[in-house]
Amino acid sequence: MLLFVGLGNPGPSYEGNRHNIGFMAIEEIARYHGFGPWRSRFQGLVAEGTIAGQKVLALKPLTYMNESGRSVGEAVRFFKLEPSAVYVFYDELDLVPGKMRVKTGGGAGGHNGIRSIDRHIGQAYHRIRLGIGHPGDKAKVHGYVLSDFAKVERTSWLPVLIDSVAREVPALVDGDEGRFMSRIAHAVFPPPPKPDTPKPAKPAPIKSDPATTASTDAPQPKDGA
Repeated sequence: MLLFVGLGNPGPSYEGNRHNIGFMAIEEIARYHGFGPWRSRFQGLVAEGTIAGQKVLALKPLTYMNESGRSVGEAVRFFKLEPSAVYVFYDELDLVPGKMRVKTGGGAGGHNGIRSIDRHIGQAYHRIRLGIGHPGDKAKVHGYVLSDFAKVERTSWLPVLIDSVAREVPALVDGDEGRFMSRIAHAVFPPPPKPDTPKPAKPAPIKSDPATTASTDAPQPKDGA
């Protein structure tokens, strides 16, 4: 079994926050792949389903972001999972909006939810980093992540990213992280269309001029005529 975790803060006032993109991704994964209903468990909400032949438990911790590890740790201990069976979807300031990267292990990068999970299960789990961009000033980070996505984001790259993550996640389950990242990048940032190359014109057929070309059928003069 795999454990898919989406990070965010519970409650309607946080629903549209940049910090809640992990919740958005895990909810769409569960919807797209026909998971069962959400129910309360492990200090969060869980839904069960199957992706690429693997049983997957989706988890949204309700402990608030800074204590996400309490919920994740409880689920990991209950099912006796290795950290390698855990996939965490969360917001990443250091990636431009719409970019997505997958890595295993590493530091928390200042993310309190990741720092909490590290404390409870170690660092050897998979991190699906969903880019939200940086406000440009460290002092503005707190307000930035706890503010809603702008309207232009909600009508451009954000729904494409969330939909692509849900649609392409079987590749992640199969262990093909490269294909997972490549397909999502192609969907969110499609390459420009190739210009049409005009076909070379066919040369016009050469026509013979009857006034300058002798007919081979005309009678030829005899010698001495």
